[in-house]
Amino acid sequence: MRNSRALLIIGVALFLALAAVVVAARWMNAQGAAGTFVVTAVGDIPQGTRVTAANLQLTEWPSGSLPAGAFVELKQLEGRVTRADVARGEPVLESKLAPPGTTGGLSAVVAAGKRAMTVRVNDVVGVAGFALPGNYVDILVNLQAGGDALNAQRSISKIVLERILVLAVAQESAVDDSKPRVVNAVTLELTPDQVEKLDLARSIGSLSLVLRNQVDPQPANTAGATRESVLGLPEPKPAPAPAPAMMAPPADPAPRPAAAPARQGAPRADGVLVIRGLDAAQQATQ
Repeated sequence: MRNSRALLIIGVALFLALAAVVVAARWMNAQGAAGTFVVTAVGDIPQGTRVTAANLQLTEWPSGSLPAGAFVELKQLEGRVTRADVARGEPVLESKLAPPGTTGGLSAVVAAGKRAMTVRVNDVVGVAGFALPGNYVDILVNLQAGGDALNAQRSISKIVLERILVLAVAQESAVDDSKPRVVNAVTLELTPDQVEKLDLARSIGSLSLVLRNQVDPQPANTAGATRESVLGLPEPKPAPAPAPAMMAPPADPAPRPAAAPARQGAPRADGVLVIRGLDAAQQATQ
């Protein structure tokens, strides 16, 4: 009795397992048969390139794993420009295309609300050629001491801009990680405020690019390095402000000359001379 019950349970379990395998196989076949076609790249398409039918193709793709923003018709991509590199066989997505109507070139790569600005570099400033398109850099400005005694400026090095995207080196915006390139100009993507800061920084000091980790968003938050902080010297005390000039006291007015005493016998200027015959007399006026 017990053996027959055990055999029955084993038989039911085997039947259910076989049924599950059959159902799974039919579901997988149905998914494969329900695939759709998406637009993919025939070869590598660099950023800033106008897409044409020659570098596109339709590739069958499982409908259950269709990527967001994919295109299913070639005519939907007529006249579009890539803003990011598209690898061979990769679906062409809306996120990798510039807005409709954009012309080709570097302007298609610049994000909305950003600006592209080029700065002159050398093999040291440009991180020995390792600052490539797609990398992020910090910008360091070095100010040398100068000014007169009242407006003296100390030497200081300070990071003024952080996590700035490199759009192009020299006149090329293609990413090539195979080897560094020593160039004399680097184009950066900046906000309008950052453009103003960078333009002022390169006019008052010398610039350096500092290569940073691609996925590190943490700010530096440094106070800058001075000659005293590098050498471990005490910070100089600020020069005291000059005392205001004292006003001289007003000079005493010049003394007025004393009136000369009147001579006796002389006629007074404030009287009237009265003549009567041969007699003359001074008479005071009222």
